[in-house]
Amino acid sequence: MSDDAAEPDESPSGCPSSGAGLLPPELRAWMLLLAATGGVEQRLRSVVKEQLGVSHDEFLILCLLAEEKGESTEGGVRMTRIADLLGRPKTRLTYQVALLQRAGLVTRASACGDKRGVEVALTDKARTLLRQASAALATTVTDAIAQFVGAAQQEALHSLIPAPEEARN
Repeated sequence: MSDDAAEPDESPSGCPSSGAGLLPPELRAWMLLLAATGGVEQRLRSVVKEQLGVSHDEFLILCLLAEEKGESTEGGVRMTRIADLLGRPKTRLTYQVALLQRAGLVTRASACGDKRGVEVALTDKARTLLRQASAALATTVTDAIAQFVGAAQQEALHSLIPAPEEARN
């Protein structure tokens, strides 16, 4: 190859970073976000299994329950809402929730006033495990993001993510 045919600049994700190209900037940004998300998920899988003893999909359910209900031990989140928020088929979700229930991490109960509805809630055991694993999980996310996006993108992402001390308050 001659010096005239230089390789395009590469971002940490391996996607060309030059402004020229076939894709519009919005689609290039989306592709970078997908690459970063995939990288984070890949790294989280082993840490989640090691720290919590659950699959990545089960971890997402626990995170959703933690976000929806916070520290509240009252009530739960309806299965239909969980399926909608995670984009999961209800049959798959039922199986995953059953696994979490067997592990003592969630409870299932009939929804108040609707005998067909089912609500899922975190157990104290799940809350404790999530608190204990939070530092390792946060570090994993931060390190994975650093591998897939440049400094400017990291700064933009970090402005959307609360600092560890803010997350605890």
